[in-house]
Amino acid sequence: MAFSTSPIRPRMLIDGELVEASDGKTFSVYNPATREVSGEVPEATADDTNRAVAAAKAAFPAWSALGPAKRAVYLKKLAALIREHRDEIAKLDAVAMGMPVSTHFFAESAAGQYDHYAEAWPHIQGQASVNTPGHVTMTLRQPFGVVALIIPWNVPVHFFASKSAPALITGNTIVLKTSEKAPLAVARIAKLVKEAGFPPGVFNVLSGHGIPSGQILSRHMDVRALSFTGSSRTGKLIQEEAARTNLKKVILELGGKSPAIIFDDANLEKAVAQTRWSMQFNSGQVCMANSRIYVQSTIAEKFVEQFKVSYSSSVKSGNPLDKETNHGPQADELQYKHVLSYINSAKDSGATLALGGSGKLETSNGYFIEPTIFLNTPEEAKITKEEVFGPVVIINTFETEKEAIAKANDTEFGLYASVFTKDISRAMRVVQALESGYVGINTTSPNTAYDLPFGGYKGSGQGREGALCSMDNFLEVKSVIMALEEE
Repeated sequence: MAFSTSPIRPRMLIDGELVEASDGKTFSVYNPATREVSGEVPEATADDTNRAVAAAKAAFPAWSALGPAKRAVYLKKLAALIREHRDEIAKLDAVAMGMPVSTHFFAESAAGQYDHYAEAWPHIQGQASVNTPGHVTMTLRQPFGVVALIIPWNVPVHFFASKSAPALITGNTIVLKTSEKAPLAVARIAKLVKEAGFPPGVFNVLSGHGIPSGQILSRHMDVRALSFTGSSRTGKLIQEEAARTNLKKVILELGGKSPAIIFDDANLEKAVAQTRWSMQFNSGQVCMANSRIYVQSTIAEKFVEQFKVSYSSSVKSGNPLDKETNHGPQADELQYKHVLSYINSAKDSGATLALGGSGKLETSNGYFIEPTIFLNTPEEAKITKEEVFGPVVIINTFETEKEAIAKANDTEFGLYASVFTKDISRAMRVVQALESGYVGINTTSPNTAYDLPFGGYKGSGQGREGALCSMDNFLEVKSVIMALEEE
């Protein structure tokens, strides 16, 4: 199947209308498998961003007064439309950021998010109490108003839904900014938002770079809460802008350098298969990929040999539109060079290259990088400490439980960690000691539970998201005390 597609010209959704940028400017999106232009996308201006916030602010009173059961109708309509167009949505992500259609289940999961929150609204509950003599006390849960949502490029369809659905059902109006690296699929969903009939101004979708639109949303005095998923660097900038302006609530899900600890009593075959898939999925472009694997020295040689065979034999690189492909390119030239720079730094650090270690641009004409394994990597090396965001894993060894925990925690990240062992007591000791917001026992990322909070320790963010807690991110708590008249 040939790599080719006609350039797409999507629009932004502002105040219920699909529009170009106010100054007519666009930016190009390139298919990372071919380097051909796949889209010419509007670059939101400052005026566009301010107009979207103003539209959301104007729509808030009526939307918040509508009642969640009626708001849910729109979410259900959107879920049905996304399912109807799921194949098209997968193809648009493939030509924008290279995710293979064979591994793209995010349109279906996005529809599930809208369905879930359309039915979860009865959980929006306050509390009442008579514990204060002579009074009745209560809490009310009320929406913030205008909420900004800034989503990443690696799984844009998922975050489009997982952030917008809880914000909308709780009565907020939203301005959502997509990533400049992967705007095509979500721009298609923006058209479906309009088709679903959302009132003008309730659901606004912008495309563009962090400056100006992302920066304006972070600073905007009418934005009362902001949810961001992306790099730790950008998260810090957003937090600074929010602090300098109106101290808007900020929820951050940031980067990771996730460790997997493999003890000598682990099910080796299962540990190999799961840790390998964690690195292969989405070409390693996942914040919770287990990019550091620590194996007990007594089984290290056997684990490494099995991992090498599994990693090299399971990967089928190629056209992400081909259903046989399960390993796509890096998202763009910048990411390609970024990953290669970490591979080169690992080589310079004295690490042992056991597999891969090269890009395939010259032979494939796309931003493909070979699955790469480094052994004996110094713990102080750049590649051990920093997020690579590519199909590059380091496998180091440990002798004792204490040593494994110390190495796993020796990072400023703390998003996901995993431990493989048949000893449940040891597993629980390690779980409690790991500085991570999410820990898998005999399983690893991207495996998560739908009803568990997701978020990180340390530099991996603040706040939690998930089916049972995301609505809380978009609700203020108001305390009310009412005096009772004496008889």
